[in-house]
Amino acid sequence: MKIQFVVVGKTTGKALCSLIDEYVARLGHYTPFEIEEIPALKNTSALTEAVQKEREGELILKRLREGDHLILLDEGGKEYRSVEFADRLQRLQVAGVRRVVFVVGGPYGFSAAVYAAAREKISLSRMTFSHQMVRLIFVEQCYRAMTILRGEPYHHE
Repeated sequence: MKIQFVVVGKTTGKALCSLIDEYVARLGHYTPFEIEEIPALKNTSALTEAVQKEREGELILKRLREGDHLILLDEGGKEYRSVEFADRLQRLQVAGVRRVVFVVGGPYGFSAAVYAAAREKISLSRMTFSHQMVRLIFVEQCYRAMTILRGEPYHHE
């Protein structure tokens, strides 16, 4: 099963980029994993929030393929403990899902069309994190999930 991580905008902090790259490299030992950055919209001060969400939504939906299992990282989504998240990924794989696409939207969230296309929503925490930090936290949790599934000593419970 391939994991695709779609994000709106570029990761800007060098330290964050370095850590994200480290976990993406580690993940490569377990499963195909790719981050796809959708360029941030230009001239957003002239756009309403609704228009920004619609335009970003169109760009997100263009990245999807038939059969993809779309999961939104959304504050209203289901929260998982790390072991539960690992189990969820394993169940998707056993179900024959070829590609899971996780998406972090723009600053105002997702358009109605993206919500309609999503199979599920997950939340990393009830706390709010910057979009930049969410990327690192999510990639680390994917790596943690893979080590849990392999019974490796990275995760301690």
